[in-house]
Amino acid sequence: MKINLSNIKKAKYFLDNEDCIAVPTETVYGLAANAYSNKATSKIFKLKKRPKRNPLIVHYHSLCDLKKDCHINKKFLNLYKKFCPGPISFVLKLKKNSLISNNVTNHKKTLAVRFPKHPVIRKLLSNLDYPLAAPSANVSNKISPVSKADVKDEFGNQIRYILDGGRSNIGLESTIINLIGKPEILRFGALPSEQLKKILRLRKKKTAKNIKIPVPGQNKLHYSPGIPLRLNVTKPRPNEASLLIKKKFSSHKFNFYLSKNGNLKEVAKNLYSKLRLIKKKKFKSIAVEKIPNNGIGEAINDRLRKASKFK
Repeated sequence: MKINLSNIKKAKYFLDNEDCIAVPTETVYGLAANAYSNKATSKIFKLKKRPKRNPLIVHYHSLCDLKKDCHINKKFLNLYKKFCPGPISFVLKLKKNSLISNNVTNHKKTLAVRFPKHPVIRKLLSNLDYPLAAPSANVSNKISPVSKADVKDEFGNQIRYILDGGRSNIGLESTIINLIGKPEILRFGALPSEQLKKILRLRKKKTAKNIKIPVPGQNKLHYSPGIPLRLNVTKPRPNEASLLIKKKFSSHKFNFYLSKNGNLKEVAKNLYSKLRLIKKKKFKSIAVEKIPNNGIGEAINDRLRKASKFK
């Protein structure tokens, strides 16, 4: 996409002045601030109503920038060469002399990092003298935004500036991998878990169950539209919104389709926007048909399971 340099300059101005702005990534939109600034990063927690114990993912432009803050290892380099920039985050050991704010890490000695692929945020990062702490631009536990309009819908005039980058291409948050000690997949994302497990030489079932290192997206309730959500439903209730993988005949009145032909990447891209739309239309609950648990379907099901914890 064509990059508006004037908008990049505006975003840099707010960030340099320790403000918090919204930025586009290929996964979802993020709420970004200077990761080295206590003042700036504290604004992220305030806007998101996020518990201080929940750390932030930090976005870097290059490997050279990351080396200032983190220790890197062979497993990281193998994954970096194959998938970065892209929708994958790594938990690494923080260097003692790192300038990363304690707000970002909750005073821990680890840091979750990633190298976003979206050209707009990459251009922005290349113009900054610091990395960006940038969790998803939503109130904690709610649906992540995939467009400028979503961010505006979420925060209104509370955010000083929203850097527009069009609609997020993937629509789900990044995969997170712990690379401290024995590698573990901490959160599913757009990258196929089987491919990651093969590179890391993990057993087929090796994903984190009892996560000791705090990372984003691990609350029991997360990604919630704010209304009850039922999974694997074959027969929705009469006045319930029905979320379907693809267009097909149905006698139910209130159907919302995630794709034309069942393509799971398209399902992922449209998931959050459909959940947001259903909430806006004031439905009281959502019935979701069964989603195949392969490829990006693992990540889709992970988000839906957490969203269904609404009480």
